[in-house]
Amino acid sequence: MIKNIISSIKAYFGAFSLISKLKLWKYFAIPILISIVTAISIGVSAYGLSDNIGHYISKIWIWDWGKTTFTTIGNVIGGLVIIVIGLILFKHIIMALSAPFMSPVSEKIEAHLTGTKNHSYRDTSFLQQLWRGVRINGRNLLMELFLTIPILLLKFIPVVNIFSTVLLFAVQAYYAGFGNMDYTLERHFKYAKSVQFVRKHRGLAIGNGLVFILFLFIPVIGVILVLPLSVTAASVKTVEALQLKNTESLAN
Repeated sequence: MIKNIISSIKAYFGAFSLISKLKLWKYFAIPILISIVTAISIGVSAYGLSDNIGHYISKIWIWDWGKTTFTTIGNVIGGLVIIVIGLILFKHIIMALSAPFMSPVSEKIEAHLTGTKNHSYRDTSFLQQLWRGVRINGRNLLMELFLTIPILLLKFIPVVNIFSTVLLFAVQAYYAGFGNMDYTLERHFKYAKSVQFVRKHRGLAIGNGLVFILFLFIPVIGVILVLPLSVTAASVKTVEALQLKNTESLAN
């Protein structure tokens, strides 16, 4: 899995030049707008809610001694909760709504890599691609929240909270990469088969998602470039994985 994670990260280095070579930037105009509007909306909401969450957390400590310290800790945890939930919502919203615009990008990249323009895979409409994006990302959102909430509770346990941060980052990365890979997979597999494929290639998903999440910590530029580069990198690695799968099937 480590090998696949590293390979998926390396795919980002050629993403910018591939986008320019295939003249794909025009396809990213609306997804970039979606990213900016979503980021601003979530940022404004997070700013207003962080203090409220910290206030409720501080009420858990009923004693007077150490109240100030626990209140500070509560505010920090409240801010962390907002950041984590904000990142989760942001990536699933933009990936779901951008699906109809990202599928053609992935298709052009696949045609370029395979040299095959007359494809034999599933042909889907704009609305079908949008529904697929909403369904996949809705499912991933619920799964991610289900895993994230217990991990956040581990933040209250000293030492363990260090490992919980790593685990939290890995979960976020996996589902971000999952969404990016599905822009290619939706042409080849139905819903259930796509889920199985990503589970089998979770290293590719995590590697792609790690860079995706890191991009979101870069002010302004990160929000603008995160989808173009991550989708391009994911498409390249997903097509390679599909070709390998087909080669192995023929060999057997």
